[in-house]
Amino acid sequence: MNYKSALSYSTQWLDIIKQEKFPEESQAKWIIEESKNNFAEHFNRGWLEYRKSVTEAGDWASVEWSGIGSTITDVMGRNYIDWLGGFGMLDLGWRHPEVVEAVTAQLNRAPMPSQELIDPLRGVLGKLMADITPGDLKYSWFAASGTEAIEAAIKIAKLYTGKSAFIVALKAFHGKTMGSLSMMGKADYRQAMGMLYAGQIYHIPFGDADALEKQLEICDKVGIGVAGVLFEPIQGEAGAIVPPDDFWPRVRAATKKYGALLIADEVQTGLGRTGRLWGVDHWDVAPDILATAKSLGGGVLPVSAVTTTEEIFKPMMYPNPFMHTTTTGGNALACSAAIATIHIILRDRLWEAASTKGAYLIEKVTELAEEFPQLYKEVTGKGLLIGQHFQTPELGYKVAAELFKRGVLVSGTLTSAQTVRIEPPLIIAQEEIDEGLNRLRDAVGVVAKTM
Repeated sequence: MNYKSALSYSTQWLDIIKQEKFPEESQAKWIIEESKNNFAEHFNRGWLEYRKSVTEAGDWASVEWSGIGSTITDVMGRNYIDWLGGFGMLDLGWRHPEVVEAVTAQLNRAPMPSQELIDPLRGVLGKLMADITPGDLKYSWFAASGTEAIEAAIKIAKLYTGKSAFIVALKAFHGKTMGSLSMMGKADYRQAMGMLYAGQIYHIPFGDADALEKQLEICDKVGIGVAGVLFEPIQGEAGAIVPPDDFWPRVRAATKKYGALLIADEVQTGLGRTGRLWGVDHWDVAPDILATAKSLGGGVLPVSAVTTTEEIFKPMMYPNPFMHTTTTGGNALACSAAIATIHIILRDRLWEAASTKGAYLIEKVTELAEEFPQLYKEVTGKGLLIGQHFQTPELGYKVAAELFKRGVLVSGTLTSAQTVRIEPPLIIAQEEIDEGLNRLRDAVGVVAKTM
């Protein structure tokens, strides 16, 4: 232990944090080298080796400094068009002024709750969630991350139904805490962890309503109680995979028939991302439980919610209202950010912007894919959740790397660059979309010439 060194180092970085002016070149280079070293020695060396923004930056790696709207600026002063949007976290872009204003005002009054008195903003956010979610959803529980919302949804389904089995989808992504991880449809993260959730988990192909109906029928015949059916409306991490139009209506009908709760994981799709306020709205389906996170905090603070009906929520209230709690979840700062975010999304009808901009982007990228079939397999998605599916992971990586060199930030799907998502802030300007498309064409052209 070295308290003296830690105190000196923290003082140095607090000065940097409070620094309003842009770093001079020598300081910027020091920040870059220090950041790379800290990540390698104290955070995650593999992260450095994977991230394109580090491996493709040239002499000096890209280290974040600031952002506004759909533009992020690194510590060297280089600007990037944000086509990643924090994987759906930055629907309102970087530091939306109205969200920052609300959070700052609450910060100056009371950042965290007493845990004993009634903190008003938690109730306000609960009412807003009841007003904007589909069907009869009424009660909400708040945390900080999407995986916490899914954990709560799992608990609520088990408490209400008294059953323990779940049906989920292949390639699904629901988070990495143990319960959420158990629901995931990818071996990459599950296999190394060994035994996960003790209940029975059944995976079916996403979008295959026949498989779901058959699995529910089998479980019913052999006496296995299914607590919930959990799906993303549109699979995000899998690459913006849209199910057939009859899928969600048939899922809703089947879950009602067999007494299983329908859980919609709207962590990434919710709050306008896909061109509707909620992903399930594309099919006029009201789930029993809805989980959201990512963009709920407006890109300023982390906050998540799981919302359900009064009937289903009763076991969370009686006889023990502390059945599932978190000390910091739903704190005043997070709620102020969420309240401002919902206000902006509703006032500006940002789902309509996502629908219009997304349709334009999908059309243009599809034209590019048809022009370069040696690179592309297909283009999928709805709204501003778009997947570019390449013939190989290597090709996807090369395109993403060339985009980064041209000042466009994108990413692959974590375990494979074969699918590179386009997921910009909903507030992205048309000019930025067109410029990004120009740079994408350049990037694809360069990669095509190397084949």
